[in-house]
Amino acid sequence: MPRAAFYLVFTASGFAGLIYESIWTQYLKLFLGHAAYAQSLVLVVFMGGMAAGAAWCARLSPRHRQPLLAYALVEAIVGLAALAFHPLFVALTDWSFASVLPALGAAPLALAYKLALSCALILPQSVLLGMTFPLMSAALVRAAPAAGGESLAMLYFTNSVGAAAGVLASGFVLIAHFGLPGTLRAAGMLNLAIAAVVWVLARPVAFAPMATAKAQGMDLLIAVAFFTGMASFVYEIAWIRMLSLVLGASTHSFELMLAAFVFGLALGGLAVRRRIDSMAEPVRLLAAVQILMGLAALATLPVYDATFSMMETLMKGLARTEAGYALFNISGALIASLVMLPATFCAGMTLPLLTAALLRRGRGEAAIGEIYAANTVGAIAGVVFAVHVGLPALGLKGSLVAGAAIDVALGFVLLRSLRMRWLSLAAGSAAVFVAVALGVELDANKMTAGVFRHGELASSREASVLFKKDGKTATVHLVRYPDATSLRTNGKSDGSINLEPNGTRGSDEITMVLTAALPLALKPQTKSAAVIGIGTGLTTHTLLQSLDIERVDTIEIEPAMAEASRGFAPRNSAAYADPRGHLVIDDAKSFFSTERRRYDLIISEPSNPWVSGVASLFTREFYRRVKPHLNPGGVLAQWIQLYEIEPGLVATVLAALGEEFPHYVIYAPSDYDLLILSSDAPLAREPHARVFESPGVAKELWSIHVLTAGDLDARYVGSRATLAPLFASYGMPANSDYFPVLDLNAARSRFADKSAGEIVALGNLGVPVLEILEPGRPRRPPNPLAKGAYSFEHLEHTRLAWYARNYLVNARPPVPEGVPRQLEKDLELVKLRLAECREPREQDVWLHSLLRVAQAVNPYLTWDDLAPLWARLESPRCFGTLNQTQQAWIALFRAVAARDAPRMSRLATALLGTQNDLGNEARDYLLLAAMAGHLGAGEREAALGVWQQHGERARAAGSAPFRLLRCHARATDCVREFQVAR
Repeated sequence: MPRAAFYLVFTASGFAGLIYESIWTQYLKLFLGHAAYAQSLVLVVFMGGMAAGAAWCARLSPRHRQPLLAYALVEAIVGLAALAFHPLFVALTDWSFASVLPALGAAPLALAYKLALSCALILPQSVLLGMTFPLMSAALVRAAPAAGGESLAMLYFTNSVGAAAGVLASGFVLIAHFGLPGTLRAAGMLNLAIAAVVWVLARPVAFAPMATAKAQGMDLLIAVAFFTGMASFVYEIAWIRMLSLVLGASTHSFELMLAAFVFGLALGGLAVRRRIDSMAEPVRLLAAVQILMGLAALATLPVYDATFSMMETLMKGLARTEAGYALFNISGALIASLVMLPATFCAGMTLPLLTAALLRRGRGEAAIGEIYAANTVGAIAGVVFAVHVGLPALGLKGSLVAGAAIDVALGFVLLRSLRMRWLSLAAGSAAVFVAVALGVELDANKMTAGVFRHGELASSREASVLFKKDGKTATVHLVRYPDATSLRTNGKSDGSINLEPNGTRGSDEITMVLTAALPLALKPQTKSAAVIGIGTGLTTHTLLQSLDIERVDTIEIEPAMAEASRGFAPRNSAAYADPRGHLVIDDAKSFFSTERRRYDLIISEPSNPWVSGVASLFTREFYRRVKPHLNPGGVLAQWIQLYEIEPGLVATVLAALGEEFPHYVIYAPSDYDLLILSSDAPLAREPHARVFESPGVAKELWSIHVLTAGDLDARYVGSRATLAPLFASYGMPANSDYFPVLDLNAARSRFADKSAGEIVALGNLGVPVLEILEPGRPRRPPNPLAKGAYSFEHLEHTRLAWYARNYLVNARPPVPEGVPRQLEKDLELVKLRLAECREPREQDVWLHSLLRVAQAVNPYLTWDDLAPLWARLESPRCFGTLNQTQQAWIALFRAVAARDAPRMSRLATALLGTQNDLGNEARDYLLLAAMAGHLGAGEREAALGVWQQHGERARAAGSAPFRLLRCHARATDCVREFQVAR
């Protein structure tokens, strides 16, 4: 078998191996949760198994005369195990969740069981994967003993290149097309193909193993392999956390960082391949490489500071398109490489040099497995140290400096073993350490800016950082800006509050208060609640203001978040001071899998779904696990943002939720957020006014200018029956743990600055489509004081509608603040023509003004309020002078105001058929009125006929309003129609 074939085969093996690591990590996090111990366990088990396999091979490979055939057998077993992994995982975890974990009860026992099962699922394959490198290396070294060092370096290179490619292919291509199970099967098939190729090509000639002896200095080199492996993984974890504040903490960003890290290792192996067999003493070069690696790692601190400005420039220059997103990812990989590559380049040289040194000293091929095993065990130590000691105790900078110190110290130990002069070099290195450690600080203001979102650093420069901590799962800051105090997780805002008692309340506060208050209003008998994610603590605080609440459990994965949130006191004081509240530091999935407690209300308020791991809290499997923890008739309240996300991705969440909960209603706390309230029983039609009888809750609602039940009604979007056809039209599969549609696409939506605000905007159409489709929706009048930042668009329109109504019905009222100039002009013209009967001038546009007035008043006021307005505009004195078409338009406006669906459909359809010179605004209005009228009257076929005849001329045929109406008209054929349209 020629050497080129060895390298090609091992490239493919590396490709499959990193797919396994990536996919197994995602699988086991679904079982263990995303807590720090879960993440580190997967790495520890994976690398520990590989270390055990390598160490085993170090003992056994000298006895094998045909290591390639053993290699082929190992690859075949790994491939077969991959094909069986998904069904085995699903069966065992479902059984565990249903039977074993509830029986164990106590959290330590349940955790021990979950860890044991996780080990059993991946440890055997990990051991086998650890055997592949020593077996392939042994065969190659035996085939070409004179070029053993070069062969090993090339194997490191090809395997690492394959691994980097596997990370990218898995994250960006394979999972999107085949899901987690399909990607795992693809890797398994690749392993089987590798096994078949090696089995066929391996010559039946057996090479005698190399002689093995106890090498001089072996213990030192094994120790170096251990400690440099430890330092490298400290670097990796610190760099990934640091760069997530520059590139964003999405799954794709992590994949780019990991690929850059592995590619640096590959280049190091490639660079050393030519010299490794010709040099007299590999340890001398190894010592220099170790020192250089430590100094290069230290140098990443000032380089890292410059990456924020790079990302700012990048975000300002890139178009928010598919091509722009591709360039964003490519640029992100280059930025990650700029930080990682110098040190990882050196790290890639270390294993070939260490192995060559032992081979040169007569250790034989056993050295391959021994060095590989020691290095992998060191990596395990690095993971455990970085996650559980380094980041929490030393921080990012301290962890990186500690790793660098280990590598530099190893270099000097090696120089001393060679009896070389090293004191002057040590002094120079120490000076560099002192200069960097004392002179370079990580800029907290830059780290909190979220530059990967908006490409803006200036706004963060004057902010005051009140709290900062590198937690086990995230870097957390509490930052005071001029108008609010913000909680930042890996550079992204996870909630802000204006701590000034009389300050303006932002949308975050409105959303958090209503996320607690709306479920209490729909289910006043709520006694117990659980909140997923503490955030600012305001949701938990608001729940605890209810006198009926007996217990609130708040589940937070990151202790630093709970610590930082205390900085919002006294605004969130009940979350920490009220004895009915209990803060639990755990992953939500882990918590619900081990607790038998049931609740009347569960609020899921995680971070944005583009953040890695968060999308798993929006899957059908998560809802299936949570559902048994609700009491009969209990409510699950799911928050999801509408900014930086596409409507289709919201639809995939609703599809997942709808599979587990037969009933849901949707409210909009703000124009940028949805609150989905779901249950196994029908939900109340109207929020109960009793919520205002609890003084504490009423005070929180008053702070955001929600004073009456009508203010809650105004935020009602619709029921499942009304909105499910719209979500179905996007043709998106339900978001799943195993087919993670949301996780794969959310970061792209964030970059493109997409918005799903059109869902809330359905309540602001010129025709009250939602009311006509759902006549029983709550419609109590909102309070008249809603204004400015305390409101949202629907309430602002309601305020203007009252002004317009009073202007036309009564004497001219005082002009309130913020009335658009166009509305004032339209009202004046309508009053002149239809109330005062003044003759229209040539080319008068009063009918267009009346259309805009009708759109401004009809959707927001009840018929009792609107009847006097339309009665005045239809008074015989003016109305009788109009032509038939003008009278038909006014009759249509009156029918819309009265929600008279049959009359709306007749008048709007007739006007569509008789007028060919309509502008876009008028045509869309008539089309909406005609289709909504027919549907409200139960005439689906007629609504569809109107669309087929006139729909192609609509300005936004694919917009949410027309999608909604077309799907109500088409019923079962809706998805197919929109798929054809795409």
